[in-house]
Amino acid sequence: MDPNHYRFRGTWRLAAPAPDVYAALEDVRSYPLWWPEVLEVRQTGEESGDLVVRALLPYRLVIRLEARRRDPAAGVLEATMRGDLTGWSRFTVTPDGPGSRVLFEEDTRPGKPLLRRLALPLHPLFRANHAVMMRRGRRGLAAHLGGGVGPASG
Repeated sequence: MDPNHYRFRGTWRLAAPAPDVYAALEDVRSYPLWWPEVLEVRQTGEESGDLVVRALLPYRLVIRLEARRRDPAAGVLEATMRGDLTGWSRFTVTPDGPGSRVLFEEDTRPGKPLLRRLALPLHPLFRANHAVMMRRGRRGLAAHLGGGVGPASG
């Protein structure tokens, strides 16, 4: 196992319709309004921007996102990541009864030298930190869209 390689996968169930969820996730500039760990978004190009994030652990990350795939018909939003994290992330939004299901997938490695050096002893803490960030993102998005959340998985 490479302690510097992280694969994350999780599911959000939301009461809001899939097109509304997709639109909110596509509008990355609005993330700081509803996602507590996203401190700032700086647009750097037509299809790119820097996300400044900080969860429970005392470090902040600057992640350069560049849109790789936007497919509203399939509900897919995918981006490459560079900077303090490198790799890719993807949201896939599908209808789920009257609400929606969001599948989040990420394959990443730390770009910060300090995070790479601490990967082995702090790997479980880094994973827990990510889990908290995603849980709070799910709750924030549900509140932003004016609906509730269903049970989370993964």
